[in-house]
Amino acid sequence: MIAPIRNFIDRIRGNGRHAITTPPMDGVLQPNTLIEDAPLLAPISRPDNLVRRGEEMLFSSGNQLMRINGTTPEPVEAFPHAVNALAASTGNALAIALMDGSVIVRGGKHDGFSLDQRQAASLTCITALCFSGEDRLHICQGSHRNPLSEWKRDLMERNAAGSVWTLDLSQKSLTKIASDLAFPYGILADDKDSLVVSESWQSRLISIDPSGNVRPVLEDLPGYPARLAPQSSGRGAWLSVFAPRSQLIEFVLREDKFRADMMRSIPSDLWMAPSLTAPHSFLEPLQGGGLKQLGVMKPWAPTRSFGLIISLDENFAPVASWHSRADGTRHGITSVADRGEELVAGSLGGDALVSLRHSGGLPA
Repeated sequence: MIAPIRNFIDRIRGNGRHAITTPPMDGVLQPNTLIEDAPLLAPISRPDNLVRRGEEMLFSSGNQLMRINGTTPEPVEAFPHAVNALAASTGNALAIALMDGSVIVRGGKHDGFSLDQRQAASLTCITALCFSGEDRLHICQGSHRNPLSEWKRDLMERNAAGSVWTLDLSQKSLTKIASDLAFPYGILADDKDSLVVSESWQSRLISIDPSGNVRPVLEDLPGYPARLAPQSSGRGAWLSVFAPRSQLIEFVLREDKFRADMMRSIPSDLWMAPSLTAPHSFLEPLQGGGLKQLGVMKPWAPTRSFGLIISLDENFAPVASWHSRADGTRHGITSVADRGEELVAGSLGGDALVSLRHSGGLPA
């Protein structure tokens, strides 16, 4: 009873969830240029879903499954639909989720497994996968209202239409374990038989126990979190943050009539909304002296896009970060993979794979 009353009062006063303030980028999140200055591994169109399977580094590019050996990407397999998510098990199984809801397993104990059409119809927007052992695959569905390609519309509609599912590969059964989530976009199994999920539109990480109970783990992030990846040390995790929050976007999210008019009359690339790519058009909503000085982009300019990777300790507290700022181009980091002392990051908005050196989750 108290929660609805508190929510009503917060809405009137602009407090709590209804505030338009955003957390400062300070402490371990203080901006730097480590992503922008990192060596380029390979230019590649829209790299996403980086995973490490044994000694292999795999990722997706559109409908292609790719492998990178050294600095050379090479195709492994092409699919009839875009690849939405990948996950690798300790037994070298690779799960592949496609845009149409299909989930396919290559290698390992369940090689050749695929969901039937009836089950796949429940999964209209798969955003992330992770294995828990060889027999269980956990699945994030970002929204049952919009496909992954329409993530921006899902945010602007203020949906909480996401869910987390468990697929038992032995029994071929699919079970929903949490629903009404605000675009779950990353998932990691912890050592307590729970799942840690990045809930993008709430800018937080949550833990979901086997009974489906949800509790916050890390709240009030300065951006929209994407995928989680384990650190090679076995302690801690990597969190990709694909776009920044801002007071202007928070304000727009609270103006229903303006937002509806904007979505109806303006192309989505020009909405006052987060973006995966650095500014490239004079028609974009943030322009002029607020962004540039003497024709040069200010690193501290307000921006709808950036690149951000956060190193988390075993308690999912931030300990270090890597950035590409407003004046950079390696924006829209949606996934990373750790191979020892090298972290490979995919800039979905910058069409680049970059190599970041680290030592125990800290910049090297």
